Amino acid sequence: MSRSVAPLFTPFTINGLELPNRVVMAPMTRSQSPDGVPTADVAAYYRRRAENETGLIITEGTTVNDPVSTMDPKVPNFYGAEALKGWKHVVDEVHAVGGKIMPQLWHVGMARNPEKAPFPELPSAGPSGLVKPGKQVSEPMTKDHVQRVIDAFGRAAADAREIGFDGVEVHGAHGYLVDQFFWEGVNERKDEFGGDMRRRTEFGVKIIEAIRRETGKDYPLILRFSQWKQQDYAVKLASTPEELGAFLKPLSDAGVDCFHASTRRFWEPEFEGSTLNLAGWTKKLTGKPVITVGSVSLSGEFIGSFMGEASEATGIDDLLERLEAGEFDLVGVGRALLVDPAWARKVHEGRFSDLMPFNPAALASLS
Repeated sequence: MSRSVAPLFTPFTINGLELPNRVVMAPMTRSQSPDGVPTADVAAYYRRRAENETGLIITEGTTVNDPVSTMDPKVPNFYGAEALKGWKHVVDEVHAVGGKIMPQLWHVGMARNPEKAPFPELPSAGPSGLVKPGKQVSEPMTKDHVQRVIDAFGRAAADAREIGFDGVEVHGAHGYLVDQFFWEGVNERKDEFGGDMRRRTEFGVKIIEAIRRETGKDYPLILRFSQWKQQDYAVKLASTPEELGAFLKPLSDAGVDCFHASTRRFWEPEFEGSTLNLAGWTKKLTGKPVITVGSVSLSGEFIGSFMGEASEATGIDDLLERLEAGEFDLVGVGRALLVDPAWARKVHEGRFSDLMPFNPAALASLS
């Protein structure tokens, strides 16, 4: 480390929400909530990050009220009295130590395997029933089902505000349901939710509008999106800045306060001829605050983690240089915070030799 960490520990505001610094805990699926209900251990897990200077916590993906929204009965729900009671305890624990927290609202869509999920007799839901380009395994979602899911996102956001969350993030990335509507490869619809780039954003736009109706204009709303999909790491929604701008504009206009631009490696440029990453281009094109993410302070990218690969701790000079230059506003930290709840405090105090390497075993516990 040769640069000052001061830029990472300056305050930032998203739609009235004052954050003490630029460190964001990125959402990471934990599957530690039996029957979809977050436990006291889940609350303690998030509290540990909050009390160690993580500026904003975005929870693991938590599913909206649709029978086929989840892939795993241990993924937390964001509906029902027991699950919301569990989430209220999470909020209270994080707020007790001065933290800020948002739930990530999620529907897994065609990424669900019915045989391993609740309601195995029901087919998974997607815009065209395609699990990947050219492979159809169920019927397209009916317009009635589409509307029910839109309403479920709005209701979840209203519940989040009611129980004290500081905002919400919509999961529109990684080949899950919202992203399946964005992606031409699996969205072959001929109605208002399919077609050209603008029409493929309509499902996301309607979700954002539903959230705004339920929560008002002053409630912070983040949208996470990605070029890559779990079904195809190389695919891109947009191949040029012009296409990216056409994708982002209707979502921004609908009421997104901040974009969370998910990449596997934050340092990689998004388009030829520029060093800007995806978050940098998003900020340039929309003028909205952005979160960058992707292997921050680790040597290996996260897909390898699921294949049993470890990662060494690394410096963050390049990250700090880009942050200070204004390429992005906030920094999403995933695996480094998963394995080390004190990551932000250690960085702030200059204790870089104490940063922990990532061990895939951490994926199975709530430390």
